[in-house]
Amino acid sequence: MKKRVVVVTGAFGTLGSAVVLKFLELNDKVILVDKAGKRPPALSECAIAENEIYVGWDLSNADSTNQLVKDIHKAQGAIDVLVNVAGAFRAETVLDGSQDTWDFLYSVNLRTVVNMCRATLPVLNRTGAGRIVNVGANAAQQAGIGMGPYAASKSGVHRLTEALAAELKGQATVNAVLPGIMDTPLNRAEMPNANFSAWVQPDEMAGVIAFLASDGARAITGALIPVTGRV
Repeated sequence: MKKRVVVVTGAFGTLGSAVVLKFLELNDKVILVDKAGKRPPALSECAIAENEIYVGWDLSNADSTNQLVKDIHKAQGAIDVLVNVAGAFRAETVLDGSQDTWDFLYSVNLRTVVNMCRATLPVLNRTGAGRIVNVGANAAQQAGIGMGPYAASKSGVHRLTEALAAELKGQATVNAVLPGIMDTPLNRAEMPNANFSAWVQPDEMAGVIAFLASDGARAITGALIPVTGRV
């Protein structure tokens, strides 16, 4: 059976690494994309050929993203699954925050997803087996104090997901996961007294993403699925 070609952006982050490992377990061919150039410890032991790793690409730039996808498609011959994990978080109130934060989060959280989707659509598997899974945010469902710029950028991902699902109905599915608080080193450092066991584990989130990319989820499209753990 031919392996699926799965492209994962933000592949070197905590969630991205978990997603890569999950698809490797499923025996898919995983293409890792990340702006960072150093592979994290979680992926150091993986048997990943260097030509399956693309680093240093600015996905907020449309021309750069188009070239990246062309290179991947030329090397692999197909793209079956796109998982848009790349993103960032900053908390600022609207009054005391800066325009730079709004621009940064819009660029990293939304523009990268738009660029990757637009570049991938012409070569995405359109036989009904193609999958796009985006990472939104549960915090964008109802934003709290300091969440304005982050929630606004992730809300854009939610609406993009719905629009693309409608455009690709019957050809490929497009869904988004909406994480709550995930158990990451950064979150532990910022909330040292929290109950970490109640948080979503990166592997759990990766499992939901893998399901949405599976044949078993072929009837699901345009869904925004909260994955909030036990908080």
